[in-house]
Amino acid sequence: VQLQASGGGLVQAGGSLRLSCVASGRTFSRYDMGWFRQASGKERESVAAITWNGASTYYSESVKGRFTISRDNTRNTVYLQMNSLKLEDTAVYYCAAKIVRGSHLSRALYDSWGQGTQVTVSS
Repeated sequence: VQLQASGGGLVQAGGSLRLSCVASGRTFSRYDMGWFRQASGKERESVAAITWNGASTYYSESVKGRFTISRDNTRNTVYLQMNSLKLEDTAVYYCAAKIVRGSHLSRALYDSWGQGTQVTVSS
Protein backbone atom coordinates (compact mmCIF):
# COMPACT_ATOMS: atom_id res chain seq x y z
CA VAL A 1 0.00 0.00 0.00
CA GLN A 2 1.23 3.51 -0.78
CA LEU A 3 0.61 6.26 1.73
CA GLN A 4 0.41 10.04 1.38
CA ALA A 5 0.37 12.16 4.52
CA SER A 6 -0.74 15.78 4.67
CA GLY A 7 -2.05 18.44 7.02
CA GLY A 8 1.09 19.53 8.78
CA GLY A 9 1.97 23.14 9.35
CA LEU A 10 2.89 25.84 11.83
CA VAL A 11 0.65 26.25 14.85
CA GLN A 12 0.91 28.03 18.18
CA ALA A 13 1.17 26.10 21.40
CA GLY A 14 -2.27 25.13 22.59
CA GLY A 15 -3.61 24.98 19.06
CA SER A 16 -4.87 22.11 16.95
CA LEU A 17 -4.07 20.39 13.68
CA ARG A 18 -5.54 17.42 11.86
CA LEU A 19 -3.29 15.18 9.83
CA SER A 20 -4.59 12.96 7.08
CA CYS A 21 -3.06 9.95 5.38
CA VAL A 22 -4.57 8.60 2.19
CA ALA A 23 -3.76 5.08 1.04
CA SER A 24 -3.78 3.79 -2.49
CA GLY A 25 -5.26 0.45 -3.48
CA ARG A 26 -8.34 -1.52 -2.52
CA THR A 27 -6.96 -3.32 0.51
CA PHE A 28 -6.69 -0.42 2.96
CA SER A 29 -9.24 -1.98 5.30
CA ARG A 30 -6.95 -4.96 5.86
CA TYR A 31 -4.22 -2.84 7.42
CA ASP A 32 -3.68 -1.65 10.94
CA MET A 33 -2.50 1.95 10.75
CA GLY A 34 -0.16 4.01 12.85
CA TRP A 35 1.22 7.49 13.23
CA PHE A 36 4.82 8.03 14.19
CA ARG A 37 6.95 11.12 14.56
CA GLN A 38 10.59 12.05 14.42
CA ALA A 39 11.97 15.21 15.95
CA SER A 40 15.24 16.63 14.76
CA GLY A 41 18.13 14.61 16.13
CA LYS A 42 15.89 12.01 17.73
CA GLU A 43 14.68 8.55 16.87
CA ARG A 44 11.31 7.95 15.30
CA GLU A 45 8.72 7.23 17.97
CA SER A 46 5.20 5.92 18.01
CA VAL A 47 2.30 8.30 18.49
CA ALA A 48 -0.94 6.41 17.89
CA ALA A 49 -2.33 3.35 16.17
CA ILE A 50 -5.68 1.97 15.11
CA THR A 51 -6.76 -1.52 14.16
CA TRP A 52 -7.94 -2.42 10.68
CA ASN A 53 -11.61 -2.08 11.61
CA GLY A 54 -11.23 0.95 13.87
CA ALA A 55 -12.36 -1.03 16.90
CA SER A 56 -9.24 -0.36 18.98
CA THR A 57 -6.89 2.58 19.33
CA TYR A 58 -3.56 2.95 21.07
CA TYR A 59 -1.59 5.99 22.16
CA SER A 60 1.80 6.80 23.52
CA GLU A 61 1.75 8.29 26.98
CA SER A 62 3.02 11.62 25.70
CA VAL A 63 -0.08 12.25 23.56
CA LYS A 64 -2.80 10.38 25.42
CA GLY A 65 -5.78 12.62 26.05
CA ARG A 66 -4.66 15.19 23.47
CA PHE A 67 -4.49 13.26 20.18
CA THR A 68 -7.15 11.12 18.54
CA ILE A 69 -6.60 8.63 15.75
CA SER A 70 -9.48 7.60 13.51
CA ARG A 71 -10.03 6.08 10.10
CA ASP A 72 -12.54 6.03 7.29
CA ASN A 73 -12.19 2.84 5.30
CA THR A 74 -14.58 4.12 2.65
CA ARG A 75 -12.12 6.95 1.94
CA ASN A 76 -8.92 4.91 2.46
CA THR A 77 -7.89 7.54 5.00
CA VAL A 78 -6.55 7.62 8.52
CA TYR A 79 -6.57 10.81 10.59
CA LEU A 80 -4.71 12.19 13.55
CA GLN A 81 -6.50 14.98 15.38
CA MET A 82 -3.98 16.83 17.52
CA ASN A 83 -5.24 19.19 20.22
CA SER A 84 -3.49 21.16 22.96
CA LEU A 85 -0.28 21.04 20.99
CA LYS A 86 2.98 21.54 22.85
CA LEU A 87 6.40 22.68 21.72
CA GLU A 88 7.65 19.13 22.14
CA ASP A 89 5.16 17.88 19.56
CA THR A 90 7.27 19.53 16.85
CA ALA A 91 8.40 16.78 14.48
CA VAL A 92 7.92 15.19 11.11
CA TYR A 93 4.86 12.97 11.35
CA TYR A 94 4.63 9.73 9.38
CA CYS A 95 1.75 7.40 8.76
CA ALA A 96 2.43 3.70 8.39
CA ALA A 97 0.59 0.48 7.66
CA LYS A 98 0.99 -3.10 8.80
CA ILE A 99 -0.69 -6.43 8.20
CA VAL A 100 0.77 -8.25 11.18
CA ARG A 101 -1.61 -8.06 14.13
CA GLY A 102 -0.62 -6.96 17.60
CA SER A 103 2.15 -4.73 18.97
CA HIS A 104 0.47 -1.73 17.44
CA LEU A 105 2.96 0.83 18.72
CA SER A 106 5.98 -1.15 17.59
CA ARG A 107 7.67 0.58 14.68
CA ALA A 108 9.33 -2.64 13.52
CA LEU A 109 6.06 -4.27 12.44
CA TYR A 110 5.08 -1.51 10.01
CA ASP A 111 6.19 -2.19 6.47
CA SER A 112 4.65 0.66 4.48
CA TRP A 113 5.44 4.30 5.24
CA GLY A 114 4.27 7.65 3.97
CA GLN A 115 6.62 10.50 3.17
CA GLY A 116 6.03 12.54 6.33
CA THR A 117 4.50 15.92 7.05
CA GLN A 118 6.13 18.60 9.17
CA VAL A 119 4.38 19.84 12.31
CA THR A 120 5.92 22.86 14.00
CA VAL A 121 4.55 24.19 17.26
CA SER A 122 5.63 27.70 18.22
CA SER A 123 5.44 29.56 21.52
